[in-house]
Amino acid sequence: MKKYIFLATAFVSFLSYGQTDWGKVEITSEKLSDNVYVLFGRGGNIGLAIGTDNAYVIDDQFGPLTEKIQAHIKTLTDKPVKWVLNTHWHGDHAGGNENFANAGAIIVAHENVRKRMSTKQERGGGRTTEPSPEAALPVITFNDKLTLHLDNGNTMHAMHVNDAHTDGDSYYYFPEDNVLHMGDNFFVGRYPYIDLNSGGDIDGLISNVTMALGIVDENTKIIPGHGRMASKTDLEDYLNVIEKIRERVVKAREAGNSLEQVQQMGLSKDWDATHGQGFINAERIVEFIYKSAD
Repeated sequence: MKKYIFLATAFVSFLSYGQTDWGKVEITSEKLSDNVYVLFGRGGNIGLAIGTDNAYVIDDQFGPLTEKIQAHIKTLTDKPVKWVLNTHWHGDHAGGNENFANAGAIIVAHENVRKRMSTKQERGGGRTTEPSPEAALPVITFNDKLTLHLDNGNTMHAMHVNDAHTDGDSYYYFPEDNVLHMGDNFFVGRYPYIDLNSGGDIDGLISNVTMALGIVDENTKIIPGHGRMASKTDLEDYLNVIEKIRERVVKAREAGNSLEQVQQMGLSKDWDATHGQGFINAERIVEFIYKSAD
């Protein structure tokens, strides 16, 4: 029965994308420092850094929104977008790559982002994602870390982190501006999405969030993959939730319970009302942990 529920959910999600009225999507922004903004729309949150001569974008949402995103950027700066960096390969974060590349931007991401975007991907529940056009693929890839020296004298540190949301996740940190973009390693006020078909792993996620807490301080502006801007306290709360659910699920699994049995135990009930009302509900967060926790 649960298989059919999952398939139905996936189908509804597909239809929702296909039926989206992109004309009604509004792009808004929030200034985080003298040089850095976050843009909100439909899909993953976008980071924008403005240099002396060029602009730098982190993630670009869905392709049909590119013109709106570009138009909004022009209200913030007249500098051209020369660089687009992806936090991972999913279409709600990298769907605008082709359009930005055709407008002159250079696409940068971890090497696994290019690998997944350039090959057919099995998404689970019978869903597949076809290879992206050549223009959408990152032309510069990195393995561990990369530093961009921005043309305003500041820096952007790209850090590949442990397999968590996917196997190509990266953080982007602006030390001079004290801004960290965590991509989908952080869903503020929501359960995380562990994409098991893309190498996702709950233990990697916990390790990555712990690492992020070692980078940030009380004044750091944290850009989550989805949701409002966040603080160190928000990140601490997020870590507490996923650690406690992991502990309960692993204990139940080690006691010999099947996935279906564990899903009926209400192990996440303390947070379902606040964190489980979005794309990832109680059953799915338990499934992610049950299948990926060591």
